[in-house]
Amino acid sequence: MVEVNIIYQGQLHCEATHAPSGAVIQTDAPRDNMGKGESFSPTDLVAAALGSCILTVMGIAARKLGIDLSGVTVKVNKEMLQSPVRRIGKLAVEVDFPIAVSDEHKKILEHAAHTCPVHKSLNPEILMPINFNY
Repeated sequence: MVEVNIIYQGQLHCEATHAPSGAVIQTDAPRDNMGKGESFSPTDLVAAALGSCILTVMGIAARKLGIDLSGVTVKVNKEMLQSPVRRIGKLAVEVDFPIAVSDEHKKILEHAAHTCPVHKSLNPEILMPINFNY
């Protein structure tokens, strides 16, 4: 179990503290939902969680294969739906490899990406296509 403590600071700003490390994240409501967009919104953090989870589990798989994924990047484009309720509708993921990867290793890394815990935890109604660019 990991504890995260969040305090509302007013003006639609929150501060979340990761209890084990003390790391802090600030959030703000997005501009299209009454905020100033001065920081990540809570749904932006979902997009960041998905992208960093994909890179992390791919990194674990790559380590087992003896591959260094340093420099691999992920971009996540978040699209919100407004109706019938405001929610994340799509998290489109682009994974860019500036390194050469064999076809065998591509299959392993792509499988890892699709099995990351965040991907598996999100509502299946959210579209989450992952495009791999080698």
